[in-house]
Amino acid sequence: MNNVYQIAEEVRQEGHFPVMLPEVLETMNPQAGGVYLDGTFGGGGYSRALLRSTDCTVHAIDRDPDAIRRGQALVTASEGRLHLHQGTFSAMKELVGHVGPFNGIVLDLGVSSFQLDQEERGFSFRHDGPLDMRMSTDGLSAADIVNGEKEEVLADILYHYGEERRSRRVARAIVDARQSGPIQTTGQLAEIIRSAVPKERPNFDPATRSFQAIRIAVNDELGELERTLEAAPDLLAPGGVFCIVTFHSLEDRMTKRALARLAGRMAGPSRHTPLSMQKSERPAFELLHTRPRTPAEHELQLNPRSRSARLRALRRLPANGASS
Repeated sequence: MNNVYQIAEEVRQEGHFPVMLPEVLETMNPQAGGVYLDGTFGGGGYSRALLRSTDCTVHAIDRDPDAIRRGQALVTASEGRLHLHQGTFSAMKELVGHVGPFNGIVLDLGVSSFQLDQEERGFSFRHDGPLDMRMSTDGLSAADIVNGEKEEVLADILYHYGEERRSRRVARAIVDARQSGPIQTTGQLAEIIRSAVPKERPNFDPATRSFQAIRIAVNDELGELERTLEAAPDLLAPGGVFCIVTFHSLEDRMTKRALARLAGRMAGPSRHTPLSMQKSERPAFELLHTRPRTPAEHELQLNPRSRSARLRALRRLPANGASS
């Protein structure tokens, strides 16, 4: 494989630099003839890098029809080595299960920069656009949830998905504001939240946690992740690597626990448990990092959005259980 940093720089200069690309390539270590799955195609950065690193085949999934349309140029350029599939990554068994097993699977759980930067998608409070936040064009929008849910439900969403300590206060402010008419734009919602939550520190917008929570609810992101953590390991070939880049503590905790369980790293049994119940089969997977990898300082300077990224990885052991 070519130098991962050289590949990452070439991809960055082409306009889309996915988070922690050198670390993902280094961890996956793509091999000629391998078959890889990019579960979050987005701007195509990971797929492009995999294709450039060696003579391999890549299948990529995205629920956003805009991403699939944008990716057609890369499909053409790849001369048959890239295949795009529209759908959720939790449905990977249905979409690409017949293709596997895969030598590597990668997921970037962050919102695509294309989505963040398009004000009409309504993901960011930095752009005033329609209150949407859907990664696809289906289902309830953020406006539907903000204007339709009861105050108690809104407070639960903000607390559990955004870890917003003032969730009840924000929910009350939203309900009060919508009495005067529906909340229709990201700018409106951000101002309502800011009026209810004092600014904690410089360069941190009080609307951040609430916007994250509503986006997670709109796209069922934690449900998607839970289903994927069950599905993806089954699609790995022996020696295959599963890489996940997370961006907030809820995702990271779920990922950490699921991978630890697969690798047999859960807490040991109670000393009161009978010995016959303590025996377990040798795990079929191993963790590649005992702690999550984080972005390099160079990347943080180029892309401050990557500051919360964490990379965790799991490898399917060969049939004899040996690690390498």
